[in-house]
Amino acid sequence: MISAVFASIDLGGTNIHAALARGDGSHVSEIKQPTRSHEGPEAVVRRMIEVIRSLAEQSAVKPSALGIGVPGLVDVGTGTTRFLPNMPTQWRGIEVRAMMEEALGFPVHVLNDARTATLGELVFGHGQSVRDLIFFTLGTGVGGGVVLDGRLRLGPLNAAGELGHQTVDPHGLPCSCGSQGCLETVASGPALAAEGVRLLLSGNAPRLHELCGGDLNRITAATVGQAASEGDEMVRRAIERMGAWIGIAAANIVSALHPRMIVLGGGVSKLGDLLLDPVRRTLHTRVGMFPTEDVEVRASQLGDKAGLLGGIALASRGAEFIPQLQPSIAS
Repeated sequence: MISAVFASIDLGGTNIHAALARGDGSHVSEIKQPTRSHEGPEAVVRRMIEVIRSLAEQSAVKPSALGIGVPGLVDVGTGTTRFLPNMPTQWRGIEVRAMMEEALGFPVHVLNDARTATLGELVFGHGQSVRDLIFFTLGTGVGGGVVLDGRLRLGPLNAAGELGHQTVDPHGLPCSCGSQGCLETVASGPALAAEGVRLLLSGNAPRLHELCGGDLNRITAATVGQAASEGDEMVRRAIERMGAWIGIAAANIVSALHPRMIVLGGGVSKLGDLLLDPVRRTLHTRVGMFPTEDVEVRASQLGDKAGLLGGIALASRGAEFIPQLQPSIAS
């Protein structure tokens, strides 16, 4: 018996990353192409259609369904984008699902990219051992997702899980969301790189200076992490402060929901125990109403593949975990 094949797209401002896989997550094929988002949403949708057709042709299979993660808010029930803040025109009211289903001839589901990654972790990662988890995506921004009783919690506007926009410092920096002191302002990749720049310019990051050759444009979260692991004490402390901010955010959620696991994904999570250890310490210190020894803090099992595998999970089993995708029952 031939297993059904499903398609996935992780849509970003820079690249369209697409894959075909079976329902168990096993890989079939994969491709990445420039988004060229400046051409507008209709052109990008056409490009996504072409990418899936190309993958299907190369693999000589027709996908049974497609799951798409997009960087912003979406009406999950209709597959219409509401607000993609970092894409030109912000994609307000773009009927992505309808356009792609008409062209491809099979079901298409659309979900926020961080929630898609959360779904991937739920179905193919740590979610196989726990029914309640909180997923932080730590990258250019900070997003996330909430899983309760084995289901992805989306809320009435399909926007629940914006973990990066909880206030951790009421007197902190302005955030792009319009608030102030959000976790995203202190725990994203750009936030850590900016701290690396500050430390280098103040003469407190000699190893980082060597790694980037004194070129500030080469400082990234990855180079900051390398410098910390190779002896830059002040840089290591900066990562610990970031971990403490994430720990405060995690403690807020644990106090409210008491999940079994906090999972860190996205590029910044590659810092490993340099970041995870201060998150754990802060979480256990900040929650005082009940013991937190049963709350684990781990890096994603799926790493960079969380979004793509989340699209496969969305296409193959989405209705099992997302109430909004379940068919309505006529009264």
